Amino acid sequence: MQISERQKNILDMIVREYCESARPVSSVYLGEKYDFGICPASIRIEMQTLTDLGFLEQPHTSAGRVPTDKGYRFFVNNLEEKKQTSGAIDFDLDASADWRMDNDFEEVFRAMQDLAKSVAAASESLVVGYMAGEGVLWKEGWEAVLRQPEFAEKGLMDNFLNYLNYLESNMEAMKPAEDFGLFIGNENPYPAARDFSVFSLAFEPMEKEEVIFSIVGPKRMAYEKNIALTNEVLKLFNEI
Repeated sequence: MQISERQKNILDMIVREYCESARPVSSVYLGEKYDFGICPASIRIEMQTLTDLGFLEQPHTSAGRVPTDKGYRFFVNNLEEKKQTSGAIDFDLDASADWRMDNDFEEVFRAMQDLAKSVAAASESLVVGYMAGEGVLWKEGWEAVLRQPEFAEKGLMDNFLNYLNYLESNMEAMKPAEDFGLFIGNENPYPAARDFSVFSLAFEPMEKEEVIFSIVGPKRMAYEKNIALTNEVLKLFNEI
């Protein structure tokens, strides 16, 4: 479905603003902060068009809009198409670390725990790590993910815990077919996960040992940063 360049720009800014603030975005706010070359009334018309097309929705009686699953997916696909995922991220990997071949399982596991902690902190999400050969699973990042305002709602927290239980039983199935996989909201195979998104990536830190990371959080996550983050992790292990 084709939308105009102006509509793409407006959608892009709404996704970015909502992911940053967790507050519905209004036409007045966009008009004051960005120059789209049109007045707030015209921005409102474009936002209504994006809503009619299913990219945005209006929560409750708020005058602002938030992205739908379709809006988030368009945003992510547009990032990947334009390769706009190279922004600076607060993440440091030790490229000199020798995590392959001669290292024993315990050493590699500790290194993977540290890596998961770094990914969780940088993404402000929960990382579920899984070492497939040993059947070992762990989680890092509870403190960061629980700071997200969505979890003030008890029902959402219950759904999140149920989703984590699902992931724990299906980590092998989360292995992406390509470099990384991303499920947004209703794209998740688990019906109760419609409020969440998950990035999954797989790599081999040592011979015959595959690790799967799932980065899990509310749909309102920093997609651009998380794509850059997963690319950094994959780049490191592809180069070792």
